[in-house]
Amino acid sequence: MDNVLVDTDVILDFFFDRKPFSDQASQLFSLCESRKIKGFITPVICSNTYYLLRQVARHEKVIEKLRKLLTILDILSMDRETVIQALNSGFKDFEDALQNFAANRAGFIDVIITRNVKDYLKSEIGVLTPENYIRTISASL
Repeated sequence: MDNVLVDTDVILDFFFDRKPFSDQASQLFSLCESRKIKGFITPVICSNTYYLLRQVARHEKVIEKLRKLLTILDILSMDRETVIQALNSGFKDFEDALQNFAANRAGFIDVIITRNVKDYLKSEIGVLTPENYIRTISASL
């Protein structure tokens, strides 16, 4: 079973129903829900998702959505070393550097799922779009 880090953009595609990307995000979350893959986020992804959803919905509604999301996704740890690695990494996007090094430090993440593949060029972990990941995993299921 693959362990995947799901980036913020994929979660937002799902919650904001951004077509055609929301269909792929939905398929990815279905794979997590059926335990065919194990999905993870970071505290930063959770916080960013809250902030962006809060722009269009009440606090209680956003909290409810995040609680439901966490029934199918787990959370990776972040610590001082993760932040220092991200700061020193040369990644152009600090947030993506944080996600990358949290996944790296966890030691078991197989792939980062994002639509912003170019932001992870320095990653030592495989990076795929939801579309490419679903196409790849469908062949092995």
